[in-house]
Amino acid sequence: MFMSRAVRVLIVALVMLLLGAPGAFAATDHVVITGGAVVAPGQTAGDVIVVDGPVTIAGHATGDVVSVSGPVRLTGRVDGDLIAVSDRAVLGPRARVGGDLRYGDERPVLAPGARVIGKISNEDWADSASGWGWVSSFAWWLAVSVSTLVVGVLLVWLAPGALYAAARAVGERLGATIGWGVAIAIGAPLLAILALVTLVGIPFGIGLALAAIPVLLVAYTTTAWIVGTRVLRDRSQSPWAALLAGWGILRLLALIPVAGGLVGLVATVVGLGGLTVALWRARTPSAPEAPAPDRPAVAA
Repeated sequence: MFMSRAVRVLIVALVMLLLGAPGAFAATDHVVITGGAVVAPGQTAGDVIVVDGPVTIAGHATGDVVSVSGPVRLTGRVDGDLIAVSDRAVLGPRARVGGDLRYGDERPVLAPGARVIGKISNEDWADSASGWGWVSSFAWWLAVSVSTLVVGVLLVWLAPGALYAAARAVGERLGATIGWGVAIAIGAPLLAILALVTLVGIPFGIGLALAAIPVLLVAYTTTAWIVGTRVLRDRSQSPWAALLAGWGILRLLALIPVAGGLVGLVATVVGLGGLTVALWRARTPSAPEAPAPDRPAVAA
């Protein structure tokens, strides 16, 4: 799939933020939520993914260039695909695209001499979201955004200790966190389905399915808060600022077709695992401290 590299970069960026190393996933990759990106002449970049803002490639991009909302100007070279979702791409006379050029709303402008090795195609993203489709999609996005924000406020207000414990679990035991998250994300639905196929287990299956909704919201919001703490590490220690920052980042990413859904899935799995590991640690009693040895009597 042509978005696979973009999806991979976004997911790796999210995981590295959770690990506390936001710039470690690739020194040459540019993943920008808002503000745009520039690869100057003589510079080399990997993947360039911008959610909101202009993209200028005058140097060399060895991966894909993806612009969700913003114009793209290419006067250099892109080895992978060039994807402009909702704005126009303009290619200068010396522009080179090694892969495909895919666009959504506006047809790209190619100056004489510009070359695209792959195909140039209109993906009809706007047509696929025509009619009331985009209204229902936006309504769903808005409902999830509001509900996760409300859950986040309640967590920061009523259970900040759970958030900090989950953050420690993610930072110290990421493997176990992901393992538990995947196990719960797969095992719970299977258990509910198996219960529903038996007459006796129907109430249990229904109850498990209904309980999954708030649990998933809590897990997603927990990861959003952890992302916010990593982003604001040196700027603010406020848990409320971390909530708003992380929630805003994940909800903006949710607007990206395909990639947004996969990033949301990763965030939910990590949140489930982090909370599970934190709860397991909380139920494990710590070893009692050894009594202090008696001090020898001092002779009078």
